Amino acid sequence: MALSAKLQLRQSQSLVMTPQLMQSIRLLQFTHTELERFIDDEIERNPLLERIEAPEDAPDQFPKIETQGEANPATSEDWFEGEAGWSSEAISEKLDTSLENLFPDDPGAVERMGPDLAMQWKSASPGSSSGGASEGFDMEDMAAAAITLRDHVGEQISFAFVDPAERLVASELTDWLDEAGYFRGETDEIAGRFAVDEAFVQRVLVGCQGFDPAGLFARDLAECLRIQLVRRDRLDPAMAALIDNLDLLAKRDFHSLKRLCGVDEEDLLAMLAEIRALDPRPGGGFGGGSTDTIVPDVEVRQAADGSWAVELNPDTLPRVLVDQVYFAQVTGRTKDAAERNFLSECLQNANWLTRSLDQRAKTILKVASEIVRQQDAFLVHGVRHLRPLNLRTVADAIGMHESTVSRVTANKYMLTTRGVFELRYFFTASIASAEGGDAHSSEAVRDRIRQMIEEEQAADVLSDDAIVDILKKSGVDIARRTVAKYREGMNIASSVQRRREKRAIAGTAS
Repeated sequence: MALSAKLQLRQSQSLVMTPQLMQSIRLLQFTHTELERFIDDEIERNPLLERIEAPEDAPDQFPKIETQGEANPATSEDWFEGEAGWSSEAISEKLDTSLENLFPDDPGAVERMGPDLAMQWKSASPGSSSGGASEGFDMEDMAAAAITLRDHVGEQISFAFVDPAERLVASELTDWLDEAGYFRGETDEIAGRFAVDEAFVQRVLVGCQGFDPAGLFARDLAECLRIQLVRRDRLDPAMAALIDNLDLLAKRDFHSLKRLCGVDEEDLLAMLAEIRALDPRPGGGFGGGSTDTIVPDVEVRQAADGSWAVELNPDTLPRVLVDQVYFAQVTGRTKDAAERNFLSECLQNANWLTRSLDQRAKTILKVASEIVRQQDAFLVHGVRHLRPLNLRTVADAIGMHESTVSRVTANKYMLTTRGVFELRYFFTASIASAEGGDAHSSEAVRDRIRQMIEEEQAADVLSDDAIVDILKKSGVDIARRTVAKYREGMNIASSVQRRREKRAIAGTAS
């Protein structure tokens, strides 16, 4: 059979995601901070986009859904600004005509206007007042930035080391500090990078371990505690043995610790009190940078008729304007085809962005409303009444795909009468009922286990098997390994360790 080349025509169908569709999907899983950053980048790239700040005295026009009764007719079209309702006069009032922007490279422009005109312009400028103090003045603008751990250590390096080589190595060691103040680098690698002996780096590291607060530049917890005890002149042989056996301390194996340290129970309790007074995170008291504040995306309030009103948080909804007037003016004066194509593409992207933001808000509101409907008992009675819920249940109820619900609930928060919760908090696994009734939420079972352990006495510490028996009597069919997994997930020690600790505390009290 001879081989030959043939030309064939084949027809097939495939699903292709356009860049705009991919952008809409990305917007769904953005947090509030990420969304604001994305909008700023788009405004910087697209001359037809403009951010509109909501006036403080504006009425609440944001979407709201009540879980019972007729839905609020307000839609997201009310709060995403498009071309409707915007005239050329209204847009021109929002243009920035500050002389600082008209003359950005000429700081003497104001002085050359003349004293009278300059005085009028300065008095009319934002933030100015006749009394010399700005009405918008904020003391936080004058507050000093928080001192970081690197800044604090850098000040001590300049006083502790005279040799430039030692200062250079000390600065490199500082770069390897984590947020707790521990040194996470390798001395041999640093020595090779600076072409010095490893002993030289070790000597600099020991010098840095003398910095304040005590415990900085330690390579593990034991070394951190040891440095602090040396500073207090309390590292005797018994305390050194205790530091060398921190694993036994974590297991509450006090009998072995007494034998290794050569002390009685009273001395061991005093040593443990000294250990508790030390700081395991000496670098934790310094600012490590800005921390994003959790801003709830959805607010849930109880309405007058007893239903739950679900509404979007206005602070998390960006207001974006598509400047149609500017587009018409620039397009009319442009004759180059490439520039016209650029403006048309900008207009298309701007319109798509506003529609994507609109759809994002509607989707978040729809998912949150269904979660509130499903978890109504939790809002009324608390965590014990949290129902088992999964993504598919919500997706089927609102007619969306499960992956869409997953993206919407990622890193989104809901403000309720019981606090702020991540949307993922309301999705819990199902634990079967021992009596054949409704299933129980895993989060509700965790709360019951936590409460039982908190209420136990020293003479009656509950084992995992005992907890299983109690839960089965109350209608929860759960395995022992599941109880152990939940207990370990809540950082609760085993029954043996809890019993030792309670006996030690009881002995101290007596």
